[in-house]
Amino acid sequence: MLERFLRRFVPNYESVEDPAVRKAYGTFSSVVGICCNVVLFLLKYVMGSLSHSIAIVSDAFNNLSDCASCLITMFGYKLAAKPADKGHPFGHGRMEYLTSLVIAVMIALMGFELLRNSVEKIIHPDAVQFRWLTLGALVLSIGVKLWMAWFNTRLGKKIRSSVMIATAKDSRSDVAATAATILALLLSLVTTLPVDGIMGTAVSLFILKTAFDIIRDTVGDLLGRPADAETVQQLKTLVLSHDKIEGIHDLILHNYGPGRTIGSCHVEVRSDSNFVEVHEVVDTIEREIEEKLKIMMTIHMDPIELDNETVNHYREMTQQVVEGLHQKLSLHDFRLVSGENSNRLIFDLLVPFECDYTDEELLEMISGELHRMDQTCSVSITFDRDFTEE
Repeated sequence: MLERFLRRFVPNYESVEDPAVRKAYGTFSSVVGICCNVVLFLLKYVMGSLSHSIAIVSDAFNNLSDCASCLITMFGYKLAAKPADKGHPFGHGRMEYLTSLVIAVMIALMGFELLRNSVEKIIHPDAVQFRWLTLGALVLSIGVKLWMAWFNTRLGKKIRSSVMIATAKDSRSDVAATAATILALLLSLVTTLPVDGIMGTAVSLFILKTAFDIIRDTVGDLLGRPADAETVQQLKTLVLSHDKIEGIHDLILHNYGPGRTIGSCHVEVRSDSNFVEVHEVVDTIEREIEEKLKIMMTIHMDPIELDNETVNHYREMTQQVVEGLHQKLSLHDFRLVSGENSNRLIFDLLVPFECDYTDEELLEMISGELHRMDQTCSVSITFDRDFTEE
């Protein structure tokens, strides 16, 4: 059913990296959301007024704020679809993240307002009038919001949109809010305690928690997250599928919004290779990455010796020492500079963020252990970080 609607309302709906297609998805989602939330607002406001329930009326205005969120979403996708220009050479894709942030702030404001009204209702309680029609309307509201959560989750996963995922989370928080409102309505039949205000307080805290989670995730996207593991694995598999490439490291991916990623990496090639041929291979890899993964990649070549027994001996010895310190430590760009009575080991060391040792401590421990194993050894280490690990 959803696929049928997408084919009708979203031209080229499979091209989810295309800004114009993403804009169409955003418009489709927003229009559906506005229609559903307007109906729910009118329904809940009437029922809340008839039953004198602050929880129901607050829930109604929560739906009205969702309409504003849908309008902001539509506007955000429109801005995100704008092409790159002189002032923004990487495009406007991060507007999707800013839109998520605005939606989260609106959810938080609504949560604070609901909290204030609920506390007032606890202090100055007003009898809630139970009506079966009101109960039926609230149950119907839960069904609509569950469908909207499913709808936006499906769309959000399909186009990898933080905005739609945030909207789906908001719908799930609305389900919890309405469920608490129903519970307060039912409890009003058996107690005179201010359960309406108490439930409203609980709902407001849940809404504030939802807003906090969305803000945290969105700020993470704006600050810069590691690339997702699936993309990293696809990229590494593609690079290493070419015969002349021996290894890949120093992978960095910069996200400028969905479908707008720029990256760089180093690839290891045999030092005795024909570098003109290797350069052509690297150019081919860059084109393949852009075509298949939509990542604009710059690749640097690092020559390594693989057939020198002395180099291999010291590389294996160094690898043994490094792995003994931390299982996720790894080295690359290994070189050996030998003198009459000295062997200088030069390499890069990839240090995971969970490693507790400082760079100075690692240098001291590695240098000391290698010197103990072979007194001719000295080391020169460049410390790297993995920008793709979760």
